[in-house]
Amino acid sequence: MDSIHTRRRQPDTRDSYLESTAICGSAIGVPLWLKVAYGGFVAVLVPVYWRHYGPENFLWLSDLALFATAAAVIFEKRWLAGMAAVGVLALELAWTVDFVTGGRIGLASYMFDASIPLYLRGLSLFHLALPPTLIWLLHRFGYDPRSFLRQAALTLVLLPATWLLTAREENINWVYGPGAEPQSVLPPLAYLALEMVALPVLALWPTHLILKRLFGTRRLD
Repeated sequence: MDSIHTRRRQPDTRDSYLESTAICGSAIGVPLWLKVAYGGFVAVLVPVYWRHYGPENFLWLSDLALFATAAAVIFEKRWLAGMAAVGVLALELAWTVDFVTGGRIGLASYMFDASIPLYLRGLSLFHLALPPTLIWLLHRFGYDPRSFLRQAALTLVLLPATWLLTAREENINWVYGPGAEPQSVLPPLAYLALEMVALPVLALWPTHLILKRLFGTRRLD
């Protein structure tokens, strides 16, 4: 009987070991150089963007995803990686394609605008780093299925906050219209309500299903 109990406890002991080593940042965790790189980059980007674009620029979903990804890398938290992936991975992949093809879609066209200082455009290259980093984190730690609800809740708070706190011409998070320019077909509040429904249903939910399928739901934090 004792030997049977011993055999049943072995998987728990092994799983506990894997969890502890992953969270404590051992050899199977996130490399130190990656933590330093993300921490250092964010430390440079924040004051530069604050000075040139103002604090409202950090309401962009992609900027918040950068901060979440940096925190996920540094603290090895898969729920942060999951939220960032659900929120922007599809958009960041589209940005990457647009950048590689010369900005024809319009997402990355500003990267080819010579009137924007080169160092500001250089900082925007974080869009290229987010997809491989998030995919690696999800592969390493697994996907937290709670990420969809958390990111959806954040989105439903963020969009009206952006609408209230930012200027129409900035069109941050496209709360005034799809793309760079505000739309004029629908009343502003009607368009905002439509975006608040469409983004979780048409973007976040399909991404959640794909990530859950590809990366599973291993729990390491």
